[in-house]
Amino acid sequence: MSDVRVRALGSQDWQTYRELRLAALQEAPQAFSNTFAQEAAFDEELWRTRMARSARLVATASAVPVGIVSVGQAPDPEVAELFGMWVVPQWRGAGVAWRLTEAAAEHARQTKHRMLQAWVSTENGRAVAFFSSYGFRPSDQRRAMAGGAEGQEMAMIYPVDGEPVWLPPPPA
Repeated sequence: MSDVRVRALGSQDWQTYRELRLAALQEAPQAFSNTFAQEAAFDEELWRTRMARSARLVATASAVPVGIVSVGQAPDPEVAELFGMWVVPQWRGAGVAWRLTEAAAEHARQTKHRMLQAWVSTENGRAVAFFSSYGFRPSDQRRAMAGGAEGQEMAMIYPVDGEPVWLPPPPA
């Protein structure tokens, strides 16, 4: 894990993001709302637009990409949202997700957010356990799975400012 580094991708790195995103869609299609076919058809302009919408953080080992995560703005202005995390299968269990989450939390802190939120399938015990071990806590917020998949996601919240987490219940 010591040789894993995380850095933010710049707008010029859109192809790196595209390659990792398409690899993730091929390897774990059930984890994402879009399909490989949909995103493989995106043109350069759309990939560049996506780069500008959210921070894209890449984990590398010996300069080879081994994972990716995105950090964007949640509806609440005090909350940043972690999404699209994917780790190359051979690197799972080696601390890459932890490093990506650390970098996402630091990005949220630097952009003056109080909390970092991740939407996690209630059926994905491994993801719930990972985020819980990092310090995320489940909230009362639930939503249908993206992309029409069956099941629910819950918002898990991490206080990047060190304050206890409290979110009001979602509107009825």
